[in-house]
Amino acid sequence: MTKLDATDRSILRLLQENALLTTKELSQHLNLSYTPVYERVRKLEKEGIIKKYVALISREKIGKNLIAFCNVSLKEHSRLNGERFVKSVLSFEEVTECYNISGEYDFMLKIVVDDMPAYQRFLMDKLGALEGIGNTHSIFVMSEIKHETALKV
Repeated sequence: MTKLDATDRSILRLLQENALLTTKELSQHLNLSYTPVYERVRKLEKEGIIKKYVALISREKIGKNLIAFCNVSLKEHSRLNGERFVKSVLSFEEVTECYNISGEYDFMLKIVVDDMPAYQRFLMDKLGALEGIGNTHSIFVMSEIKHETALKV
């Protein structure tokens, strides 16, 4: 784990709020000169602390009105079966998050689609078509109470 000082943490907080801030704007917020701020941002990127910069899109405004969490258990717990499942899931555009979990199920998927018929098509044509799946359990989001992408630093 990389040790972050107060300036690094401030840079990360500012960039999580607005990734479009220029180095000049960051240096103004931090009351530092351009060069040290530039070097710190590049170091945070190089060390993988800043993984990438993205635009957060309103899913509702592009017609993605249904969020479902789907728990999946595999029939067989072999490395090959697990790797095959993960490779397939990585290719599914509907899956926005995937976690290997403990408990009754092996994986938890977050799926974002237009509507219930789209979810049914995903479940039947993509997820259900995979070999090695033992059981699935779907949970549908009725309303989103909190969705943050920023991490406390």
